[in-house]
Parts: sequence; C-alpha cells; structure tokens
Amino acid sequence: MPDVRPPERPPAHAVREADWRRAVELVRDAGEVALVCHVAPDGDALGSMLGFGMALRRAGKRVAASFGDRRFAVPRLLRFLPGQELLAEPAAYPAEPELMISFDAPTVDRLGLLAPNAGKARELIVVDHHPSNTGFGTVQLVDSSAASTSMLVEELMARLGLGVDRDIATCLYTGLVTDTGSFRHSSTTPAVHEMAARLVATGLRTDEIARELWDRSPFAYLKILAAALDRVTLDERAAGGLGLVWTFVTSADRAAYCLPYDECEGIIDVIRRTDEPDVAVVLKEDDDGAWQVSTRSKGQVDVGRACTALGGGGHVRAAGFTSHDSPEETMARFRSLIGPST
Repeated sequence: MPDVRPPERPPAHAVREADWRRAVELVRDAGEVALVCHVAPDGDALGSMLGFGMALRRAGKRVAASFGDRRFAVPRLLRFLPGQELLAEPAAYPAEPELMISFDAPTVDRLGLLAPNAGKARELIVVDHHPSNTGFGTVQLVDSSAASTSMLVEELMARLGLGVDRDIATCLYTGLVTDTGSFRHSSTTPAVHEMAARLVATGLRTDEIARELWDRSPFAYLKILAAALDRVTLDERAAGGLGLVWTFVTSADRAAYCLPYDECEGIIDVIRRTDEPDVAVVLKEDDDGAWQVSTRSKGQVDVGRACTALGGGGHVRAAGFTSHDSPEETMARFRSLIGPST
C-alpha cells in the first residue's frame, strides 16, 4: 500500500531563528496572551488568530482576542469559523498587555482601535506575510514569501508543541485558501499544498468551507453587483497601456437593499476577470463614508507599491487602501502611481 501520510512540514527560513526562539519563549512564559488581527478581518487574519487562540486555550493559557473595528462584528462569510467564543469587543481588551500577538497586519495602524494597546504592550509579536510590513513590534515573525499568515502560525504552533485538531485546522485552512484564491494565485507553492494536506488529514470538510466562502450570498448582493457592473469603466491607456478596469459601490446602493458592507467583498473577483486590463479596482463606501479600495493585478503592475504610497498596503498582485476623496479623485491619485513592474 502506498504511503498516504501528509508530508513533513518544511522549515521556515525567512524569519530569523533568534526571533522564532524568542517568540516561543514569550508564549511559553505567558499566563495570558492578547491576540489581535487587522480591522475588517479577512479569512487569513481571523482564521490565523482564532486557530492560534484555540490552541493556546487548550494548552491552558488565558486568551483575549479581538480586532479594532468601531462596529465590531465578524463578517458574515466568516461566521462559520470555530473559536469565536474567544472574541471580545475592543473596549474589553487588555489596555496594557504583557504579551500581545498581532496577525496579518502590516502596520500598527491596521489594528484600528487597538493600536494604542499595541503601543503599551510589554512585548508585541508580529506574525505577518505582507511585503509592506513596517517592522513594528518587539519580535517580527514576518515572511513575505509565505502565501498566508496562517502558514507562519502553523510553524509557530509546531515549535510550541501545540497540536492541530479539526477546529484549529478549519481556521488555518480558511486562511490558506482565502489568501491563495483557492490555490489559484501564484503564491501557491508545494509548501502550500503540503500544509493543506496536513490540515485536511484532521478531518475538516473542504467542501463545506468552500461553500461558506465562495458559493453563497444573499439575493441583495446580485442587485448591488448589477449596479457595480452598470457603472464599470475600462481604461486601456492606464498603467502604461496595460489597462485598468474599475467600479464603485456607494453606501446608498447598499442601503437600498439593506446589504452590509462586508457582503460586497466578492465584487473585485468579478471585475478582475476582464481580459483586457492588467489592473482591477473596486471602491466600496463604508458606513462611515470612507472609501475602501481593493486592487488586483495580473502581475505586470505592482499594486502593493501604489497602495502603500496611498497609506495602505498588501502584495504585488493584491492590495488596498482607504480614501476620503471621491471615487474619481481617488482613481486619479491611484492612476498616477501605477505602471509596469520593473
């Protein structure tokens, strides 16, 4: 019979060994660990935090977990994730944590209301994979070659001797599949599939996770998608002739159908399918009147560099930023910064 055991986890090399050792020491010595992920959490941010939080709790640690949104709510697409009993609103979060760990946040500003708490933490371990990470915190477990933050979390758990059960695996797998676009993005390496094999071996249901993430939406989403497609614009001269397609969704659009902001995340995945342009952009007006800008590239344009210059961040092919200007003014600023990657 062939050997069907999951392959061994390869070692992580991009993070300094001294930082791995220091992170392990801090976590082992801590009685309580305060966990935080970036505002408006996606699957990798929330999945990484909850998965690690459950592992710590099962090891006998006290755990506080949160994210710094003013309107504190888990996005509907992620409400299937286990471990949400660990979550507390920002007001209930430790003001001066002894040990704080952030997940998937490239800058301290992305911690929102909990950025001041991070500034007062005695030790702050930063677990992240964004190239735009600013190097904040006292210990950096940052590897921009990792496909997801959850890959670094799995490595940290292994070094701590923490086991992975089905619930933890569900969280880490969600981080892995969301940040690799269900294994479609160029970040999908052999190590990604090897990690997926280890997680699937715990008995998690990949079909159920896929349905929750990609195969369901309220009827109102179709109306908002129709409005966004009706106003979509193709600029084939932008980005040095590589082309740009973009659209926007207003808060009034959503209010007409009582659609929450986080239900609009999938629009960028429709827009970016357009053959002609290299770059796709969707601007979504949030409940506070700010525009949350999502950008994607097919690879010739570094959207991460442009978004970082505009106060955001991300990766070469997927990044975002916040704007308080009109969609037209925002796009004018963005256009001035994009061009072919060198």
